[in-house]
Amino acid sequence: MNWKDKVVLVTGGTGSFGKAFIRIMLEEFQPAKLIVYSRDELKQHEMRVSGFDHPSLRYFIGDVRDLDRLKRAMQGVHIVVHAAALKQVPACEYNPMEAVKTNILGTSNVINAALDRGVEKVMALSTDKAVNPVNLYGATKLAAEKLVVQSNAYAGQQYVTRLSCVRYGNVVGSRGSVVPVFLRQREHGELTITDERMTRFWLSLEQGVRFVIRNIEHMQGGEVFVPKIPSMRVVDLAKAIAPEAKLKFIGIRPGEKLHEVLISRDESRSTVDMGDMFVVQPVEAFWFGGEWHKKGKPVVDGFRYSSAENDEWLDIPAIKEMIAPFEEAYAQGKLY
Repeated sequence: MNWKDKVVLVTGGTGSFGKAFIRIMLEEFQPAKLIVYSRDELKQHEMRVSGFDHPSLRYFIGDVRDLDRLKRAMQGVHIVVHAAALKQVPACEYNPMEAVKTNILGTSNVINAALDRGVEKVMALSTDKAVNPVNLYGATKLAAEKLVVQSNAYAGQQYVTRLSCVRYGNVVGSRGSVVPVFLRQREHGELTITDERMTRFWLSLEQGVRFVIRNIEHMQGGEVFVPKIPSMRVVDLAKAIAPEAKLKFIGIRPGEKLHEVLISRDESRSTVDMGDMFVVQPVEAFWFGGEWHKKGKPVVDGFRYSSAENDEWLDIPAIKEMIAPFEEAYAQGKLY
């Protein structure tokens, strides 16, 4: 795909993912235009003055809850990356209707605007918490996934728009990550962990961005792309950050899981192993032209991709290497 001919819009463009995506786009792919779509003028200003002031960049104030504004923003757009969401589990539990309005209705608005404007491709970001969800955040992201996948039926054969999702785990050092929390707690000599058995999938922000870019180029419409990424024990993360600190176990919070799942057993029947990733194909989709099962290997029926049953694990030295940039940023007062 020749990105230099494309106009790209990123919802939630001032977030951790949005900024990393835009940086890599500017440095390596040079699209014709990059539109940052978000609702916070202060974050847009801070982003611009921090070095994101390229001639191809446009800062567009708007909310994904506003369909008319999205339609205006998507005029002439070829690629949409939908990263806007309410992501904090406790905040979504306490503000359930706000989570629904942004994560479900906002995604519906992004889809409708893209269909109406003839956008070529929409890639939406999902999460491991959307699989067998136990909290409202996960439930809204599951609904958002289903909306994206099934909305390919609205496009049918006569429209250009194709829509897919990427689904991955926790991002190291992103906004809301446990890494800054542990770094702050280290100063007091005690780190709080909900349960000593807890495991999580983990990847870097750059890994997430490059995974999205790669699959925008190859998507057919309706797939959910899942990277093969390592697991880590939260206790090991705590020891990597503060080996001398005391660990205090406080119990699992409402809506929290011991382990995360990226592919459920029920999804295994439509999942293909592509070597370094899995592709969950849409079921009974007349619009779907891809034949991933011919390119990869179908997983066995009943397969589950869980953070507790993973083949790849990060040990403490590997975790230390991953968090080193965030240690430095925190020391300089740049990580919150």
